[in-house]
Amino acid sequence: MAELGRDVAKARSLLQQGKLVAIPTETVYGLAGNGLNVDAVASIFSTKKRPSFDPLILHTNSLEKVRHFVKEIPAVAEKLAEKFWPGPLTILFKKKSLIPDLVTSGLDTVAVRIPNHPLTLSLLESIDFPVAAPSANPFGYVSPTSPAHVQQQLGQDIPYILDGGNCEVGVESTIVSFEGDQPAVLRMGGLAIEAIEEVLGKIEVQAHSSSTPAAPGMLKSHYAPGKSFVLIDSAEAFTLPENEQFAVLVFDELLPQVPAEKQYKLAPGGDVREAAKQLFGMMRMLDGKDEVEQIIAVKVPDVGLGRAVNDRLKRAAAID
Repeated sequence: MAELGRDVAKARSLLQQGKLVAIPTETVYGLAGNGLNVDAVASIFSTKKRPSFDPLILHTNSLEKVRHFVKEIPAVAEKLAEKFWPGPLTILFKKKSLIPDLVTSGLDTVAVRIPNHPLTLSLLESIDFPVAAPSANPFGYVSPTSPAHVQQQLGQDIPYILDGGNCEVGVESTIVSFEGDQPAVLRMGGLAIEAIEEVLGKIEVQAHSSSTPAAPGMLKSHYAPGKSFVLIDSAEAFTLPENEQFAVLVFDELLPQVPAEKQYKLAPGGDVREAAKQLFGMMRMLDGKDEVEQIIAVKVPDVGLGRAVNDRLKRAAAID
């Protein structure tokens, strides 16, 4: 199994050798490799069993470093970066040739972010290359939000997990593109659309499913547990399934027609940010219960980070 620790120097040495390290971020744990080393990037794809047509996100620690590997940073993109980096925001830029095509799945744009976690920022500051770091789990499965999640899924395949504790946000970053300076959200995530609109004004959301994604996390089926997963729009739409081996994910209130012991609240306090933080951990927990054969989720309020939660629920259920 992987060694677990907080040794940034050890993580740096492994990355410099072209090996993979699991790193903490405020969103989810990432499977990191040297983003300029084709062999390391190929190892990320093979370790995750991720299809090569699904691009990766590069992580670094400063806007000045970003300038080294992207062609330009539009003024409106820089405005957003200065407001929300470090943070759960990924921006698409035109890439320079030093970025391997494997990172971007052959696209001429590269997804970049500066994560907001002190251990990982220290690591990124100490190296002179960006790291490619998709979520540290087998492709398509529920993303990891703790070191234990990474150890369970990939511990036998990687040498080291940089232990940064549990993730504070709990869902992946929001991805924004700037085609012709016009911003658009390609993936909803840990930065609320409303927060972006406070800076840029009304923004288009194009977070639809795709078999040829222009950005990470856009596939129809993704973030899914191993068991049957069903999504319903509201409590009123719920009907009891014939098979009694089920569990229900609800937002903050129990459904009156379902035994309380079969229900799990994502946000007992009624906060969509709490729902985002608890989502993947709760899905993993239910996936590990022998007595549960089907997971049924009820959509949460579609505001703030609730929009990202509902996006992940739809992809877990493979719903457009």
